[in-house]
Amino acid sequence: MSNFQFGLAAVGGLLLAGVVAYNTWTARKNAPRQAELAPTEPAGPDPVKPTFSEAQVRVHDMVLPTLFKKPVLDALIDVIATLGLDPSAGPLSGDAAIAALPATWRAGTKHFAVEGLNAKTQQWESPQPGRRYRAFQAGVQLANRTGALNEIEYSEFVVKTQAFADALGASPDFPEMRDEVARGRELDQFASAHDAQLNFTLHARNASWSPGYVHQNAARLGFVSGAIAGRMVLPASQEGMPAVLTLLFDSQAAMAEDPAQSAIREISLHLDVAQAERCEQPFERMRDAAFALAETMDGVVTDDNGQPLAPQVMDVIGAELQTLYNTLEQRGLAAGSAVARRLFS
Repeated sequence: MSNFQFGLAAVGGLLLAGVVAYNTWTARKNAPRQAELAPTEPAGPDPVKPTFSEAQVRVHDMVLPTLFKKPVLDALIDVIATLGLDPSAGPLSGDAAIAALPATWRAGTKHFAVEGLNAKTQQWESPQPGRRYRAFQAGVQLANRTGALNEIEYSEFVVKTQAFADALGASPDFPEMRDEVARGRELDQFASAHDAQLNFTLHARNASWSPGYVHQNAARLGFVSGAIAGRMVLPASQEGMPAVLTLLFDSQAAMAEDPAQSAIREISLHLDVAQAERCEQPFERMRDAAFALAETMDGVVTDDNGQPLAPQVMDVIGAELQTLYNTLEQRGLAAGSAVARRLFS
């Protein structure tokens, strides 16, 4: 082989090495960012602390606030029918009431409920075994996010309530259907005009993120794993209340066989205004979390249309929300209250 040929071979080798090196560098640059591994401790008598890994993200213990108790019927958002019992028969057992309850708790798309007046505490509650009740009432919700109570749903409510009353030997007293349906429409109009759900989207500027990387950074801000893959929640300060915020990312990436290789380029923060109490400062925490994640993860915060959200825009949104909070409170539907959570659901 001539010197010229040796020279060409050498140049070709260098070019090939350069291409390989460039491809390796590009692959590393574009690979999803990974969660930082916790430092391990030297082996000894005590167990080694586990490190954070992508596999742990998939099987991470679900840490969710306890579900809030079902609220009692409220004349503000419910049609309520009273069921009088025969006074001479004395209080009725909760076991008998439970046996007479309908199979479903819906009248169309509206929540249906039955409550008994506890003979000992004189408080309305869902029938419980071993307790005795002096009276009962049944109710159906006037409106929710599916719309207002209609005549068909009201009729179904009457049928369910009448069957329950017949089983107990009670006498039901129903409100006028026309009046209640009209009340439901008015409530639905108000709710539709004052229903706010906010979404911020965080887009990756350069390198994508792995599920573990997202999880780790969100956890530092107080988010915990949700019951669904690709979902994290920021718990309320009061145990048993709904989550203040929800963080969402690609569920398929979260459930992938090898999450470390899953590339996520955007996550979203969601606030359901009516579900979180005002004192939790949900919007302020949402805004702070969005910008904190953007800084840490090299992302940009945008609205649903992909438009960047500047702090000045956030201030305007925050001011509008204060007006909304005031309006809901004046109507008796304060954000985060039992009636508000039911109405806006």
